[in-house]
Parts: sequence; C-alpha cells; structure tokens
Amino acid sequence: MDAALPPLLVSVLCLLAAAGGLPAASAARAFFVFGDSLVDNGNNNYLLTTARADAPPYGIDFPTHQATGRFSNGLNIPDIISEHLGAEPALPYLSPELRGEKLLVGANFASAGVGILNDTGIQFVNIIRIGDQLQYFREYQRKLRALIGEEQATQRVNQALVLITLGGNDFVNNYYLVPMSVRSRQYALPDYVRFILSEYRKILLRLYDLGARKVIVTGTGPLGCVPAELALHSQNGECATELTRAVNLFNPQLVGMARGLNRALGADVFVTANTLRMNFDYINDPQRFGFTNVQVACCGQGPYNGIGLCTPASNVCDNRDVFAFWDAFHPTERANRIIVGQFMHGGTDYMHPMNLSTILAMDREGV
Repeated sequence: MDAALPPLLVSVLCLLAAAGGLPAASAARAFFVFGDSLVDNGNNNYLLTTARADAPPYGIDFPTHQATGRFSNGLNIPDIISEHLGAEPALPYLSPELRGEKLLVGANFASAGVGILNDTGIQFVNIIRIGDQLQYFREYQRKLRALIGEEQATQRVNQALVLITLGGNDFVNNYYLVPMSVRSRQYALPDYVRFILSEYRKILLRLYDLGARKVIVTGTGPLGCVPAELALHSQNGECATELTRAVNLFNPQLVGMARGLNRALGADVFVTANTLRMNFDYINDPQRFGFTNVQVACCGQGPYNGIGLCTPASNVCDNRDVFAFWDAFHPTERANRIIVGQFMHGGTDYMHPMNLSTILAMDREGV
C-alpha cells in the first residue's frame, strides 16, 4: 500500500481541486481499462504467469523500443484512446509508479488471459480475474479519495471514460480450448453464449455500482480468422467455422444486453463497439487500408506464423505497418489505430448509440 500523504499535501490538493486547478495529469478526463490481453498494458509483468509480453520482440515499435507487457509491436488500443483524450496512458494498476498525481490519470486493471468466467484461462494460473479487477478498482478509489477528497474523487470517477474488453477468451481459452471441454459438455454453444452474457451483465452492473457512467463495451473480434486459428483449422485461408459461429451469436446479443441495461438505468451508460466489423473492414479490403497481409502474423512460426508464442527466436516481419496481425492473436499498432479511428468517428453501425467523439463533444458542451 502507498504511504499516507502528509496532511498539508492533501489539503493543498483538495484546495486545487475545489478551485478547478488540479495538477496537469488531471487536465484530461480519467480513463479506466478492464479486460484481457487486447488491452493489458503490463499488469501481468508483475505476476507469475505464462500470459506475458515483457520480452522482445514485443514493443519493437514502442517509443522506447522495449517490451512493456503490451501484446503489440507498439501501442495498443487504450494507448491510442489516451492520445485522443489528450492524456498520458493510464499505468497498470500493479505498477509501483501508480501513486500520487499519477492516480488522477486513471488506471489499467486488465490482465491477459482473463474472461467473463473465472474458469477461463485457468492454464495461465496467476492472472487478475475480472472480479479481482473490480476489487482493485474499489481499492483505487480509496487511494484517490485519500489524495483529493471524497467529493472530487467521486466526480472524477463518474466523469471518467471506461473501456472493457471481455469474451474472446471465454471461447478460445475455455469452450474451445480442448476437444470436449468441460463447458462444451455442459452447454450447447447457444446456451453457453446466453450464460456468459448473463454473467457479463452482472459485471457491467458492478462497474456501474462502482461509479462508471460512460463505458465502452467491445464485442469480440474475428476469432476464427486470427493466425492461431488459421494454423489449426484452415486449409485454404478460410476462417474457423465454429469460432466464427460463436462470435456471430455473441456480438448481437451483447449489443442487445447493453441496450437493455441502458433502458433500465435510464441513461446511455454503455456504448457498444462493433470491433468485428472494424476488423473485417481491413480483412476484407486490405489494400484500401495499406495492408499486404491480413492472415499471417508478423511475429511467430509455423503456418500463418500462428503456432506458439512470439519470441526472440520467431520470424519477425520487416514492416509491421503492412501486417494486420502482430502475433498469433493480437493486432499490430497500425490495425489498432484503424480500430480506434472507428471508436472516434464511426457511425452507429460501429458505435452504438454514439461514438467517442460525440461523447467528448457532449462533455465540452456540458450536456
């Protein structure tokens, strides 16, 4: 735990907050991130787990050219959203640097390997399951209250942007992890989708109870089309049928669930992001987006570079900007920028009921 702040410093920060003069780190709205490896920016570096991205060639195009724990060659989706917010990236919650003024930026609670269900990703052993991420959010708020006071802390959380990305691992690293998995014997696929969405609804309501008021909820991407699945199931580059079926069941029902929550709450708290369509835009028309390869991972080995992990011994492409996939599962920074571009400016077929630019404009106008 952080050492207690001197009373004088707490008083000064509270006075600054009351006067609208919080430190520079708070100029932008706070940003909180929950979910899996698509949005983890280094929490797993602090855990004994195999679900890590803290060694080269990860981070090859990051500003420091060092592996940071992001499952990317460079920046990931939260990093790029932070750019649009005019803020520095939120630190991993487990980072010892997340203290003092840095708390005003927000925090990233995501952990590679997790899912909606607690039994998702059990092979990774020590990861921050979503219930624990929410508990850390509660703990974070106690630290924030100690820094700037109860009223300002509540306001900062209520006005924050929240991103949550869950669901993909509940298929890849649970239902379809092995033939005849426990969950696949327990549920037919349509019933499993309904079950995990009922659990996801509880998670989103807990986020709301913890003060989140503007939450971007991403659908799952093209799970059947990632290099890892092509390597295992594809003969001629076609996407894996069962995972594609799972995604096509999950995403529309996720949108329906989020809309139902908004109706029940009487406000547009949850904004759904159609990341499947965002990905398929460049998968179906790579030349339009400057990609030359949307099936083979930049870093990996075996068919489609989709077997095993991205390691110093892997094949690594020379030009990451022309590849859609960095490793067997995750997009390149270039692809992430395209996705966030739709977060910002996409129509309601991409972002429902509004895009991020609209959210930010409403904030500026005090709506």
